[in-house]
Amino acid sequence: MSLLSITFHTPEHLFEQWENFQNNSLENLIDNLIQVEKFILSEVESDMLQEGKNTNLLLIFEDETLREEFVKSEFENITHHIHKEFGEEIMVFMTYLNPKKTRM
Repeated sequence: MSLLSITFHTPEHLFEQWENFQNNSLENLIDNLIQVEKFILSEVESDMLQEGKNTNLLLIFEDETLREEFVKSEFENITHHIHKEFGEEIMVFMTYLNPKKTRM
């Protein structure tokens, strides 16, 4: 199992547009990811976040090879769609998660 976390930071003035994009375009992009075994798309709640909001996409892959294939191809595709729609206003952060111990 291999994990990747992608966080999308949205400024407050784009909340409604982001919600529409997420419900229409982003969810369709995610559903069509062939390398991804499972995923969780979540709104992030945090006391530390004062401005804007974060949405997180946790991707679960069968192995590291599939994760790397995703990063080289599909991550760029997703980022391209977001930047095409919002410019640089939506920040996209990718984090590799390398489990040390799991009970999944």
